[in-house]
Amino acid sequence: MSTDVETNISDVNKSSDEELKKLEEDYKSLHDEAQSLINERAHLESEIRSLKKRANRLDEEVRSLKNPPLIIGHLEDVLDFERGIVRSSNGTVFQVSLNQRLSPDVLKPGVRVALNQDTLAVIEVLHDAWDPMVTGAEMIDKPSVDYNSVAGLEEQVKSVREAIELPLTSPELFKKVGIQPPKGILLVGPPGCGKTLLAKAVANHTDATFIRMVGSELAQKYIGEGGRMVRELFSLAKEKSPSIIFLDEIDAIGAKRLDGSTSGDREVQRTLMQLLAELDGFDALEDVKIIAATNRPDILDDALLRPGRFDRIIEIPIPDDVGRKAIIELHISKMSTKRLQIPKIVEKTIGFSGAELKATCVEAGMIAIRDKRSSISQKDFMESIKRINLKKTRGGLKDSPEALYS
Repeated sequence: MSTDVETNISDVNKSSDEELKKLEEDYKSLHDEAQSLINERAHLESEIRSLKKRANRLDEEVRSLKNPPLIIGHLEDVLDFERGIVRSSNGTVFQVSLNQRLSPDVLKPGVRVALNQDTLAVIEVLHDAWDPMVTGAEMIDKPSVDYNSVAGLEEQVKSVREAIELPLTSPELFKKVGIQPPKGILLVGPPGCGKTLLAKAVANHTDATFIRMVGSELAQKYIGEGGRMVRELFSLAKEKSPSIIFLDEIDAIGAKRLDGSTSGDREVQRTLMQLLAELDGFDALEDVKIIAATNRPDILDDALLRPGRFDRIIEIPIPDDVGRKAIIELHISKMSTKRLQIPKIVEKTIGFSGAELKATCVEAGMIAIRDKRSSISQKDFMESIKRINLKKTRGGLKDSPEALYS
């Protein structure tokens, strides 16, 4: 009897231990599951905060996109702390309200401001900036073209270096002599004779900022826009000084002023007058030099050609025999050739410009490549000259373009 009781007690204890062990395992499992849920909740709360921030940012962007556009203008005068005179982008002048949150220190005449589209009230003051067309003018790094790449123009190179480089590199020489250095030079000559090439060589040889702009870019549609761009161009050059402004195709804005003209012609004339004022006005150009180029010097205004604006007018002519030989030798020095008779090539290319001589060399190379040869022969050059002459004839260039400059 006692043995049975002991056995039952042992079984009960064993069963209790098993149940306790099972309960402990269940507790541990529930604890791990609860911890996992807590971690998942923390992760979800973090993701919710991130999504709320993103939603708020997107709401701000939507509100910003829905805002009406602002008009850009200039503050002409400040009447008092509440009112001012502004000039809008189309040139109209208004008396408007000033934003009371803006500091009086920044509300100065001449600053760029943003105006409300409906009331034209001043909303904010913008940072000073130049026209994108001006800042987009090519402020180029040093090009690979140097004076050794300009063949057949030794005298012209010397004149350019004296007028442009010397005042920037050795200004004390002019002070000792007691003269004002030249302000700029005008390069004239037929197309393809090396005017732009010479300007690139100047940019390569000087440490000045080189700003290139085409004359047609200064001819604008609205009244006063062209003149403003000219002012900003010279202002940019003065800030980046020492600098060189290269105005290519200046005849686009520098043509002779006539009595009978359209409104567009009159706007171009206003741009020209602003250019004349900048070249020879009250403000000294100091370390700013101007190089202009044109192939139509016959149509330029007399006021643009007088001394004091362009002190030197340098002609870049059609190359003569010596010049053609130098240009051809320069180009073929980098080419694979075989037994060339350069004097005969020079004789056959009378009237060719520098660009046409380069095209002749390139065409001769293309003929050799078409025949799967690795070197260029005299026959290739003769065939190339015939092709270039044919292009000149078809293009209406039967007469030498040098006749215009004779």
